[in-house]
Amino acid sequence: MTIDGRKIVTIGGIDRREFLSWSGGLVSAAFLAACDSRGPKAADRLLNYAERKNRGLETALFRHTSMDKVQRGAYDAGNKLPAYYVSPTVPVWDDSVRGKWRLDISGMVERPMQLTLEELQRMPSVYNRVNHYCVEGWTAVETWTGVQMIEIANLVGASRDAKFVDFQSFDDDYHESWDIESALHRQTVVAYGLDGKMLEPAHGAPARVYSPVKLGYKNTKYLTKIVFMPVMNGGYWSDQGYEWYGGV
Repeated sequence: MTIDGRKIVTIGGIDRREFLSWSGGLVSAAFLAACDSRGPKAADRLLNYAERKNRGLETALFRHTSMDKVQRGAYDAGNKLPAYYVSPTVPVWDDSVRGKWRLDISGMVERPMQLTLEELQRMPSVYNRVNHYCVEGWTAVETWTGVQMIEIANLVGASRDAKFVDFQSFDDDYHESWDIESALHRQTVVAYGLDGKMLEPAHGAPARVYSPVKLGYKNTKYLTKIVFMPVMNGGYWSDQGYEWYGGV
């Protein structure tokens, strides 16, 4: 079903978010609402337990074939889409300082490689008009141009034993790791375009990962590395108490 433009998975008449709250899967969120970051050290065991429960529930609920759909009549947010980054100023890739931008793809792959922006653009592209879901509760509609992550995984020969993918950036070493199923969802892309134009620095240029199956903070901007891994390794916000799975 769709509510306010959001695709909702229902379980016995209860929507997915309501189910997680009702089941106690969001205990950690309740603690964090009252405490800064991870909260008091005494709560660590409970928080870790709640996080594991969250991850198990969300993994069980995820459907690789489910596709995000924009509500009919919805408008693209365009340049009103907020710009978020952790550096003191907007991160900008400077060729004269860093050299030519390349996307490094490594880890559990047969053919590690580096792709320039031009090489990325020559790969089969998709145009995904989808919802952007922010952890703060708002939703925006945007059209992303890029390459499906599953295309990149096939190109490098990602191992079937890879269970997680880490997306790393040059925004103060920001990174977030994902479960492999979400990373290879058909709407997960390495995007280099937004609303028919090349991606600009405010929204993650030269390239970023984007998928409507994850909350905004999981969608790493200013992408430099994709690493296929056997185990998860946290992330910038998830290491500070945010939910690691971050699914929608």
